[in-house]
Amino acid sequence: MDNQMNGADALVAMLKAHGVRHIFGLCGDTSLPFYDSMRSHGGDITHVLTRDERSATYMADGYSRVTGRPGVAEGPSGGGATYILPGLIEASESSYAVLGITTDISVGTYGKYPLTEVDQNALMAPVTKWNSVIVQAAHIPRMVRKAFRAMTTGRAGAAHLGLPYDIQYDPVEPGDIWADPKHTSYPAYPQAPEPGAAEAAVEAILSAKQPLIVCGGGVVIAGAMAELARLANRLDIPVATSISGQGSLADTDPMSLGVVGSNGGTDETWEAMEAADLVIFMGARAGSTTTARWEAPKPGARIVHFDSDPMVIGANYPTEVGVVGDLKLSLAAVNAVLDARGQGAATFGGAKAVADIKARKFARFNALATSDETPIRPERVVATLNRILPEDATIVSDPGTSCPYFSAYYQQAKAGRFFITNRAHGALGYSLSASLGAWYGRPTSKTVALMGDGSFGFTCGELETVTRSRANITFIVFSNATFGWIKASQMADKGSRYYNVDFNRVDHAAVATAYGVKAWRVEDPTDLETTLKEAIAHDGPTLVDIIAQPLEEAAAPVRRWMG
Repeated sequence: MDNQMNGADALVAMLKAHGVRHIFGLCGDTSLPFYDSMRSHGGDITHVLTRDERSATYMADGYSRVTGRPGVAEGPSGGGATYILPGLIEASESSYAVLGITTDISVGTYGKYPLTEVDQNALMAPVTKWNSVIVQAAHIPRMVRKAFRAMTTGRAGAAHLGLPYDIQYDPVEPGDIWADPKHTSYPAYPQAPEPGAAEAAVEAILSAKQPLIVCGGGVVIAGAMAELARLANRLDIPVATSISGQGSLADTDPMSLGVVGSNGGTDETWEAMEAADLVIFMGARAGSTTTARWEAPKPGARIVHFDSDPMVIGANYPTEVGVVGDLKLSLAAVNAVLDARGQGAATFGGAKAVADIKARKFARFNALATSDETPIRPERVVATLNRILPEDATIVSDPGTSCPYFSAYYQQAKAGRFFITNRAHGALGYSLSASLGAWYGRPTSKTVALMGDGSFGFTCGELETVTRSRANITFIVFSNATFGWIKASQMADKGSRYYNVDFNRVDHAAVATAYGVKAWRVEDPTDLETTLKEAIAHDGPTLVDIIAQPLEEAAAPVRRWMG
């Protein structure tokens, strides 16, 4: 290795040592040495120049979710650092590994009122799992290693590194450039449950009359889908999920009930939550959305809880059995206990219950999904995409109009992370950017981004990044000229006293065309399928602007709006 290495070179070398292949970010004055080092020494790293630092972290988030490797975003000091915050808090709260790198003012100017001075340590501490502003160039290799350790071990989350301008020029010892290959993906160093925990969980489950498994995002993060499918099918236990838990089972699995809770759940799936005498949470925090603000399970219900994070066990419910450990290892241990007992026959009648609930749920959905009403019903869009998308398509949704419909009714044919939405903090503008990160992470999968027109306005500038990347993404905009979630909430909670939630209708197809995206506008539902097929088949970025029914007039699967 070259005997001459400065701090910026060391950062680039450490990222390469940790297997980083893509960095999403935006240039700035304090980043000049870092960019020069990426240019000279970046090797196989692709730097994707974004138009907004928020977008860079959302791209890194989407990338991390589909690859199982840390996503990396970078930005400059001052405003750049503040803009990176939203993506870091989303990744941390959703348990995905994202590294935010912000360059900073020089250490030598601290306290002298330099331009863009901000206490980055204080700024980033509440939104990250681990955070440090490096003050000596010699510390760069060890701090990068610590960031990757923090992101990838235990419950994954975001990390932040601040890199002051002057230390980017200071010398670093090349012999300190090394990485633990285990920290290039996550979960790293997964831990098995304590002895006896799997046996205790089996005893509790087998003593129930009507158990229900409820999965959060932890099952997919751990790659525990096959172990879950084996457990659920051998014991005939229905499996529900949170929105983040979608993909824990394929929706075609006979045990797959679908999403439950106040967003994306339906009255039919909620029946299973209310009827269960034992709820088995797996990689789920039993938070407000999945439990409809703790409406069910009710106080006194029996709870078995599997999670890699011991802090969530017993946080909201007294827990009969807590199994702390990596979900894949924990479920393998449970299956091994059942193997040793010769327990493999159907026990709980889950497949029959699931089939009945889904038949009633989809009978109601299909009546709406075939409607020729205008504006176009969101159910019709979901049904159309169900028919025409390939099985391995990656769908990225903002948390607004599209999210509850797709969570309730889209039928994912494969287990795994093929539906992505930012459920932890729900910032608008996520899907347009995160879909590009997902496309870079899994370019062979057809990527589709769903958003309302409110969200489109947050980040439409990234359409230039998409066209520059020649990304094969289809963007679908549900246009109703309102911040629909809030308007529907004013309808339900405030007696339809609407105030300041509507905006002018925009021709999103024309905007996209101006950025070089092939685009269509659809108002007639009979044109929907032909247009979507053409958009999805096109080799390059496309956008379909759908004049859609507003949420306050719809039958969206959101419990607080349905009376």
